[in-house]
Amino acid sequence: MALPKSVEILEVGARDGLQNEPQTIPAAVKIDFINLLSETGLKRIEFGAFVSPKMIPQMADSSEVLAGIRQVPGVRYEALVPNLKGFERALAAGVKEISIFGAASESFSQSNINCSIAESLERFAPVCEAAKTHGIRVRGAVSCVLGCPFEGDISLDVIADVSAKLYQMGCYEIALGDTIGTGTPVKAKRMVEAVAKYVPVENLAAHFHDTYGQALANLYAVLEEGVAVIDSSISGLGGCPYAKGATGNVATEDVLYMLDGLGIETGVDFDRAVDASKFVSDALGREIGSRAGLATLRKRS
Repeated sequence: MALPKSVEILEVGARDGLQNEPQTIPAAVKIDFINLLSETGLKRIEFGAFVSPKMIPQMADSSEVLAGIRQVPGVRYEALVPNLKGFERALAAGVKEISIFGAASESFSQSNINCSIAESLERFAPVCEAAKTHGIRVRGAVSCVLGCPFEGDISLDVIADVSAKLYQMGCYEIALGDTIGTGTPVKAKRMVEAVAKYVPVENLAAHFHDTYGQALANLYAVLEEGVAVIDSSISGLGGCPYAKGATGNVATEDVLYMLDGLGIETGVDFDRAVDASKFVSDALGREIGSRAGLATLRKRS
């Protein structure tokens, strides 16, 4: 299949990235970060999560963050919810789009959300029903599609089954997550082929981590299969608390650099993305995490 002419980027750094940081990050910093992201041309930004503050304290201020940001017309601000209680909090905060997250691994599901895959799907059903009632769009996410820290390789049939059930439940899009970054291009391609038998490829997204430096190669492989939505994180923020050594999401700057080189449109201003990367890296007291972003900073100096 030919490469897509355009790709939509979902920026996940403000949620999936920052929730893994050990230090407390003030809401004001998150608000400034998201405001910078809103100026890049991104059309989708994951700003937070309505989860247990005891389990993920970094996301406890998601309502405050949403209330404080400048919401740019045409930009969708999305949040993750784990269950109906989380949905109700998101609804009260004024969220218009949510995501629910399951796993293709029983062990990971138990470790991450303390229930089996089947139980997780039972939790999601009323969330989807409630969201439909209130006109809120729901995105589904499936973890460990290219490997699990506990079980290793995961059956393609299981991945396809969980994806299909989320799609049938009403999720308009299914994000396929290489949660620990162990995938390779051939595995990524075969995984998408298996899921696309049950979920149209235009309703699939790629959420790949870069633990072994394979994320860009894996993204190219699924682009060839027709996937045209990519989750990425400014400066490569993120990780996985259940997988030792698992690094962050693929860096947005690196994804933009690759897509530009392929002649694929994103509508995102690369230099503004680097500005956001530098801001959050400075705020966290670390060096900028993107290879492409670092190259741009060197050109500017």
